[in-house]
Amino acid sequence: MVEALSGHYGWAELGVRIPVRCFTHDPSVASSLKFLRKTPWAREKVEGLYLFMLREVRRNAPPTAAPLATQSVPKIPPQSGTGDAA
Repeated sequence: MVEALSGHYGWAELGVRIPVRCFTHDPSVASSLKFLRKTPWAREKVEGLYLFMLREVRRNAPPTAAPLATQSVPKIPPQSGTGDAA
């Protein structure tokens, strides 16, 4: 999550959106993970921002040709002569 957020927003914007020292002063994934493991309230903020980012990316993505649920699946004709003879 931290890598995706820092890649999407950059460390500076991440520090503005969630003003914690691990994002604003000499940020790194390792220092952020160390802090977030110990701090539940900050971890919740990061998780919330991550979910917001995913919704934002999905909303701004170009529409797909057809959703998977509506795509037609070709029918395979039954094979003759391969059934069990009784």
